[in-house]
Amino acid sequence: MKKSNHPFHLVDPSPWPLTGSIGAMTMTSGMVMWFHMKNPTLMMLGITILLLTMIQWWRDIVREGTYQGKHTIKVTNGLKWGMILFIISEIFFFISFFWAFFHSSLAPTIEIGMAWPPKGIKTFNPMDIPLLNTTILLSSGITITWAHHSIMNKNHNQTVSGLFLTVTLGIYFTILQAYEYLESPFTISDSVYGSCFFMATGFHGIHVIIGTTFLLVCLIRTMKFHFSSKHHFGFEAAAWYWHFVDVVWLFLYISIYWWGS
Repeated sequence: MKKSNHPFHLVDPSPWPLTGSIGAMTMTSGMVMWFHMKNPTLMMLGITILLLTMIQWWRDIVREGTYQGKHTIKVTNGLKWGMILFIISEIFFFISFFWAFFHSSLAPTIEIGMAWPPKGIKTFNPMDIPLLNTTILLSSGITITWAHHSIMNKNHNQTVSGLFLTVTLGIYFTILQAYEYLESPFTISDSVYGSCFFMATGFHGIHVIIGTTFLLVCLIRTMKFHFSSKHHFGFEAAAWYWHFVDVVWLFLYISIYWWGS
C-alpha cells in the first residue's frame, strides 16, 4: 500500500457514480412507464442496477476503511460532519410534512367541512397498534444504545446481542406498519388527512427499512470483527440515524395519531 504524507483520503477512480446515475435514470423512467403503461419491467431493471451499485460501492468503502486504513481521524471527522448534515436535511424533509399537517388541521377549510379529522374519515385508535409501535421503537433505541456502549467497552457478544435485538425490533415495527396499512379505513386519496397521514408515516416507514438495513450490515460487520472500540464510525452513523428515526416517530405519534385523531 502506498504511504502518503497527509491524513486525507484521495478517492480512487470508481465506476459506481456512473452506474448509480444510470440506475436512477432507468428507475425513474421505468416508474413513468409503470404509471402510464402498467409495465414495471424498466423500473425493476433500474432498481436492480441501483441495488448492485450500492452493494459494490459500499463494499469498496468498507474495504477502504477497514482493511486499507484510509479512514484516518481526519477523514472520520469529515464523515461525522457529513452524517450530521445529512440528518439535519432529513429533519427539514419531515418538517415539510408536519407543516402540511398542521396547516390543514389547525384551520380546517370549508372544502373539508371545517372539521378535523375531515368528515367521513375514521381515524386509527392511538392506543392500539400505534402505541405498540411506539413501544417497539423506544425499546430499539435502548438496545442500540446498549450495543454502542458494549462496542466501546470491547464487549463483542453484547454488541452482537444488542444489534440483533435492534434489527429484530425494526423488522417487527415494519410488519406492524404494513398490517396497519392493509387494515386502514381510508386511503392516500381520502382528502388532505389521507395524503398527510400516508406521506408522513410512509416516508418514516421507508426510513425504518433503510435504518434496519444499515444496522443489519453493521451486525454482519460486527460478527466479522470489522469494528474496534475506537474505530467504529460505520456503526455510530447507523446508531445516529436510528435515534433520528425514533424521535421522528414520537412526533408522528403525538401529532398525527394522538392529537390529530
